Amino acid sequence: MMIKQITLLGSILAFGIACEKSATLPNENIVVEEAPKDLISMKEDSIVVKIGNQSFTAALLNNETAKAFKALLPLTLKMTELNANEKYASLPKHLPIAPIVPSRIQAGDLMMYGTNTLVLFYQPLSTTYSYTKLGSIIDSTKLANAVGSGDPTIHFDIK
Repeated sequence: MMIKQITLLGSILAFGIACEKSATLPNENIVVEEAPKDLISMKEDSIVVKIGNQSFTAALLNNETAKAFKALLPLTLKMTELNANEKYASLPKHLPIAPIVPSRIQAGDLMMYGTNTLVLFYQPLSTTYSYTKLGSIIDSTKLANAVGSGDPTIHFDIK
């Protein structure tokens, strides 16, 4: 029984690597789905987000947009308040994007709106707008207090 389970697991892994979206294994009722390439795992790539005297660590996704954003660092931006849930600022350069409409935005999500607008969400929300996700602040519990209700200056740097 153990050998059969190991063989089946090996088949799933081998088949999962080769499939692009989803597939059912032959003679089995197992569906293998591939996660979107930028969401497979949070890369061990992180940046520091400094707001006033508080520093937060943000983990970046492994996608072209996050790589292009990281290449701009260090970067200090005067961010503008919007809708009591986000801060945004224009970047000095346009970045490659792959926008999607997220099912839910979480506090701490760092995203691109269009090709040059950086958005830092400090409250969770549902949306119908399209964004390209860069990453997320790992512990966003004090983020709303740090950004406040005004237009903060936020410094982004390589960790």
